[in-house]
Amino acid sequence: MSDKTNEQRLEELNERAEQGGGQQRIDRQHDAGKMTARERIDLLVDPGTFVELDKFVTHRCSDFGMEDKKIPGDGVVTGYGKVNGQTVYVFAQDFTVFGGSLSGAFAEKICKVMDLARQNGAPVIGLNDSGGARIQEGVVSLAGYADIFHRNVQASGVVPQISAIMGPCAGGAVYSPALTDFIFMVEETSYMFITGPDVVKTVTNEEVTKHELGGPSVHSTESGVSHFECASEEECIAGIRELLSYIPPNNAEDPPFEPTDDPADRREDQLRDIVPRDPSLPYDMKDLIELVVDDKHFFEVQPDYARNIIIGFARLGGHSVGIVANQPKHLAGCLDIDSSQKGARFVRFCDAFNIPIVSLVDVPGFLPGVDQEYGGIIKHGAKLLYAYSEATVPLITLITRKAYGGAYDVMSSKHIGADINLAYPTGEIAVMGPDGAVNIIFRKELAAAEDREQKKQELVEQYRNTFANPFRAAELGYIDEIINPVDTRPRLIQSLEILQNKRKENPPKKHGNIPL
Repeated sequence: MSDKTNEQRLEELNERAEQGGGQQRIDRQHDAGKMTARERIDLLVDPGTFVELDKFVTHRCSDFGMEDKKIPGDGVVTGYGKVNGQTVYVFAQDFTVFGGSLSGAFAEKICKVMDLARQNGAPVIGLNDSGGARIQEGVVSLAGYADIFHRNVQASGVVPQISAIMGPCAGGAVYSPALTDFIFMVEETSYMFITGPDVVKTVTNEEVTKHELGGPSVHSTESGVSHFECASEEECIAGIRELLSYIPPNNAEDPPFEPTDDPADRREDQLRDIVPRDPSLPYDMKDLIELVVDDKHFFEVQPDYARNIIIGFARLGGHSVGIVANQPKHLAGCLDIDSSQKGARFVRFCDAFNIPIVSLVDVPGFLPGVDQEYGGIIKHGAKLLYAYSEATVPLITLITRKAYGGAYDVMSSKHIGADINLAYPTGEIAVMGPDGAVNIIFRKELAAAEDREQKKQELVEQYRNTFANPFRAAELGYIDEIINPVDTRPRLIQSLEILQNKRKENPPKKHGNIPL
């Protein structure tokens, strides 16, 4: 009899947990264009693989009448499953239960799956949809956030951490996603900010909506907080699944290998003319990337932020690689504060998770200007330099055109640790462009010339032939090979193959002091 009673109790608890805040609140969630926590998990993991943990946990608060308001699961669904056959740990905040607000018990559930993820070497994915701290629990709720933040830091560089913002994420709650490796946001339904519109109005008298203050477009284009802006929750979850296909489950394993029918020796005639002969003309570096990578598929990260640098994942010969490329279409491909930070963080992620880095270089230098200097371009540019110098994964660099000044050094040059350095015949490697160099070197000759413009053209051509080409660098061993552009794909794949067993360690230390 007792067994039957327990079975009935189990069935009842399961039903209550799965109903969350009840049908009325589930309907409101759907009316707002949002899925429930369990619906999101079902879409994320491979069918039939999700195992829920702590399904019956409830809060322990007895203030403000909370002792009479207990729902099994307490507003967050946690557990593990598989994505593309790979184990992942997941937590999904349930907005239908107390607005997804975080209690002590709620935080403990998240901490448990984060600990399991780190101990078992598997990614952790957070699906965020929360009103923030549960005010009725006071400092207990704040402590719960801090426990999560601490685990985010401990897991950083050990297992991949991915955050999806699928509703509100405000106040202290934003720091957990900010500490993770990648953030996805959903148009119309998600936002992130430290202080909301009401506080902003009180303090600064500015009137702003939630989405103007912290919506997906803001964080995808202005702040750089978000890595992916998605049109729907379905697109967001599909993006997470694709991202996971490029990265290993932990820092001790190699990225997934995906066989391809795209020939490793494929030569692309279109690459002959992709770099304009006139060095002042722009071109789209993404065209080059897509012609070279497997199946012409490039998974770009932060496509709308700091567009003068391109970052993302692709495959070469089935192997996952991270790509960092200057974009001549925007700011002529100059490095600035935002692009340096964007590139540096991506390089460090790839290095932490054994993903080789291919750098495509066409950089005329660092962006000049008072705003850049006052904003700390020296410090921020040094982050990219630091990231490349610290990296121990295979580093392959291809100079397609300009590589001038300090930016040449920073963009994965031989001198800061790159393994294979290639260049097109169009490569120009020099302290600065021919025009500027001639103005400095031949100042007196130009001042004395009868026809200044003609004399300058002659000197520019002389400088270009002497320095603004890849041959002097190749003579010195700074460039390993000058290649025909049509051979780009075969050469990159061959370079990856010879670097497959690369073993390099940095000097023992607690950690370096990156210029933050």
